[in-house]
Amino acid sequence: MADALARGSSKATARKLAENIERIEALGQRLRVALATRSLPNPGIEAPGPELFLTAANAWVKTMSEQPGRVLETQVNYWGETLKNYADAHMALARGQAPAEDDETAQDKRFSNPLWQSHPYFNFVKRQYLINAKALKDAAQNLQMPDDTARRRITWLTDQIVDMMAPTNFLATNPDALERAVETEGESLVRGLENLVRDIEHHGGDIVVSLADREAFSVGENIGTSEGVVVHRTPLFELIQYKPATDQVFETPLLIFPPWINKFYILDLKPQNSLIKWLVEQGQTLFVVSWKNPDASYADIGMEDYVAAYLEAMDRVRDLTAQPRLNVVGYCIAGTTLALTLALLKQRGDDRVNSATFFTTLTDFSDQGEFVSFLQDDFVNGIAEEVSRHGLLRARLMSRTMSFLRPNDLVWGPAIRSYMMGETPPAFDLLFWNGDSTNLPGKMAMQYLRGLCQQNAFAGEGFDLMGHKLHLSDVKVPLCAIACETDHIAPWKDCWRGVAGMGSDDKTFILSESGHIAGIVNPPTKKKYGHYMGSTDFSGGHQSWKESASFAPGTWWSRWGDWLAERAGRMVPARDPGTGLGPAPGSYVHERAA
Repeated sequence: MADALARGSSKATARKLAENIERIEALGQRLRVALATRSLPNPGIEAPGPELFLTAANAWVKTMSEQPGRVLETQVNYWGETLKNYADAHMALARGQAPAEDDETAQDKRFSNPLWQSHPYFNFVKRQYLINAKALKDAAQNLQMPDDTARRRITWLTDQIVDMMAPTNFLATNPDALERAVETEGESLVRGLENLVRDIEHHGGDIVVSLADREAFSVGENIGTSEGVVVHRTPLFELIQYKPATDQVFETPLLIFPPWINKFYILDLKPQNSLIKWLVEQGQTLFVVSWKNPDASYADIGMEDYVAAYLEAMDRVRDLTAQPRLNVVGYCIAGTTLALTLALLKQRGDDRVNSATFFTTLTDFSDQGEFVSFLQDDFVNGIAEEVSRHGLLRARLMSRTMSFLRPNDLVWGPAIRSYMMGETPPAFDLLFWNGDSTNLPGKMAMQYLRGLCQQNAFAGEGFDLMGHKLHLSDVKVPLCAIACETDHIAPWKDCWRGVAGMGSDDKTFILSESGHIAGIVNPPTKKKYGHYMGSTDFSGGHQSWKESASFAPGTWWSRWGDWLAERAGRMVPARDPGTGLGPAPGSYVHERAA
């Protein structure tokens, strides 16, 4: 009987192996076809320009000629550590166990598998990786670079290489992936190949790992479900008015401008964390803009068109509510554009805006932060070439750029789980939204990158727009700004500096814990992240402001709600939006970037 079971098992294994080989052959065919659809590469966005590498080479020659002892010491230390690791590994293999050591990677989730510590082979690989990483970072740090920008770019590039070369990124040196392959008799690797091929097909020949299950969510069905009506539509935006949740509402309406880099439903993922739902429940007559996801026909749409759209949306809200003034909110790039709009209104003598709120908004780009590598001429010129070729700054490039600000979390980690472990991407609404990105019109993208980010014109000599030279100091309305403590896209100190440069006499600044999204989408029910409230005195630096600020547990929503209520007028009967042009979330939100 044992022989029969063995023969049956062998037949089943052989059959499974044959099926997997057939699947791999079919997937190989699909992979070749998918890769053939990739557009011609643009060297300007694939790597730094040759000037940076020449600068680094010159810096190394300078360091070598002026401080040869320092260079030699670094090399000797590296080879000494390497040879010691090699000798320790031989002894560990002889004993059959890894050497005891203080595990400096205890907090690094890449090395959470116990085999990294206990198995001589994996322990040797991990320790050598750490030695190599330290040597690369030390070598980059020791270079005598000509300026801080070059140093920060070299440091960033070095960190990218270090993260890319982690042993977890390769099948032969990833114990989790090898264990999974053995457990599943290779099925995980075949599923991983299926995931890889599907991603390449979906992204037009580029390898962009999916962060979430694209089939798990449908906007308007299980996310973005707050009840409302599209009350106005233009080629650039839809205006949504949300159904009131109270019998009485504040007299002054509230209009939110979300960023057009992503979709507006980040503010309405699900009822329990929906800022839109919460605002309606507070008695706000709420309007939200849903931006068009542009195609190549929008290539000549510029910042002036978006500012004009702001003014049109404001006019429509005022008409619908019979109110001369309104409160407005701008999130991220939409906050930057809101500040431009407020400066324009000030110069025109138009007082339609009663108060403004900025979510994670940059208006002073004197410090380019983590984007410094992407805001130099070599990369921006590459983007200009992309814009010239496609008429757009395509969502794919934007998404990739953002991902490489946090590569282990947004690139290598998801790739390991999907392609090596064969896991299905998670059904996570936030990651689904993150993958539902949008294109940017070519003209607007270049105005933003050149005029605002590189030249810092708005906070400096003035940003030319619609016949006016706009200045940050022209922003005079009462304002509230919310920044997030660990935000890597809009660092809070830079948000603070922009607010400090605004001309308003009534400024409130709130610093939320967490990052660009979690710090904003932080409902009262979670009681997860606290916030800082500080002085209205912006004459000192950001650090002195924080040191004098008081910390409060829980969300900032309620505090902002009180601030807003003080500027929203008396209570009036709730406003029914009617049937309009169709139900929320409208039609533009469903358009996916090609």
